Amino acid sequence: MQMPTLHKELATDFETALAQLPDALKSEGFGVLTKIDVKATLREKLGIEFRRYMILGACNPALAHRALGEELDVGVMLPCNVIVYEDDGRTIVNAIDPMQTIAAASPGLQPIAEEVRARLGRVLDRLS
Repeated sequence: MQMPTLHKELATDFETALAQLPDALKSEGFGVLTKIDVKATLREKLGIEFRRYMILGACNPALAHRALGEELDVGVMLPCNVIVYEDDGRTIVNAIDPMQTIAAASPGLQPIAEEVRARLGRVLDRLS
């Protein structure tokens, strides 16, 4: 199944990717509102070991405000999740593609979704 994401495989390790991500997001006006350590959560709640996997909830307040002004229910799709995980020695970073989610919810949100997508794309481009 194809997920509605922007995808990048990095040459760097997991910890380096996590360290780079907040500054890359900040450069495009995003802040990290939430950080979920999936590995730690699954270990604590279920006693299951899992790969290193982090979910960061990123928000650009100005764009979120514009989107909420257009469609109040768009909040169900906020913040924009960005994930970082390890897969067979590779580090993967995926960001939600708002053109597949937010823009699909309402035609009036398409210009905002296009801007969010462009910014998240530049965030991924900044990661090495």
